[in-house]
Amino acid sequence: MDTNYDLTIVGAGIAGLWCAWLARRSGMAVRVVERGSEALTAGCSWRAGGMLAPEVEAETAEPVVTVLGRRSLALWQAHFPQLVTMQGTLLLPPRRDPAQLNRFRRQTEGWEEADADRVVALEPVLEGHHGRGLYYPVEGHVDPRAVLPAMVAALQADGVTFEWEAALAPEAAGGPCLDCRGLDAADALPDLRGVKGEMLLIRTPDLALARPVRLLHPRHPIYVVPREGNVFMIGATTVESGGRAGVTVRGAGELLTQAYAVHPAFGEAEVLEMNAGLRPAFPDNRPRLSRRGAVVHVNGLYRHGYLLAPAMAERALAALQGGPVELE
Repeated sequence: MDTNYDLTIVGAGIAGLWCAWLARRSGMAVRVVERGSEALTAGCSWRAGGMLAPEVEAETAEPVVTVLGRRSLALWQAHFPQLVTMQGTLLLPPRRDPAQLNRFRRQTEGWEEADADRVVALEPVLEGHHGRGLYYPVEGHVDPRAVLPAMVAALQADGVTFEWEAALAPEAAGGPCLDCRGLDAADALPDLRGVKGEMLLIRTPDLALARPVRLLHPRHPIYVVPREGNVFMIGATTVESGGRAGVTVRGAGELLTQAYAVHPAFGEAEVLEMNAGLRPAFPDNRPRLSRRGAVVHVNGLYRHGYLLAPAMAERALAALQGGPVELE
């Protein structure tokens, strides 16, 4: 191991960057090794929605996701408040299936009732289109394509070394190492699998949203996340793809159809990008830390990468010092 460094991090996705950030805050000399280019467009972190929604995710996720997500939200606000938009999340039911909203009331916390007037007060462009919903005020979102370069620049300015387009097996680091390779870590974590997520970027000057809007649907729920320049990210597909990462006609059609249900103006939007990525997940869809010698593997963040990365980084650094790897 190069003795100039106290810690090597393999992988510069959102988990690896948060590990590097917190390690540097603790005074460690850090290097990050990334097989991709400095553009960081190859991994699933580039394609993510960037929602920081621990309460809404409690509907389907394990309780540990909510616990870690709440901690992560606090870390985002403490370390990168300039990158976080704290406007909450607006959840809308399908018009013909009010039971979906009742289920969310039972399975989540932190919501406020939103009748038609409250929906309009939160998002004026939805007037006449949705009669009620649930509002989760203590949630936020980030734009991954702003976050990734901003974090890299901040880390480099603070003395963290990046080795781009470089391959390194974590066990060959020769000293303390955090393995944040995502799906590439299947060589060390054989029960890891890739779950495909499809996304669209669209642009329309006819709409403005202040916060992520989630539309419930028994088969095809979606989220619409606002970004700068009248751009919106639409996602939420979860496909057991067997390693096939491309966008399908069916997936794109579902996203566009449900976006139109959020607001008909989305039907006239310009499609800027269709993309897909394989999110790393274990069979139970829970995040996991595991320690082997000097290496701690940080993985299984599934569809919650931005929500879990700060808290997982905090736990991983503690595990390097002999702390527990269990996430409860």
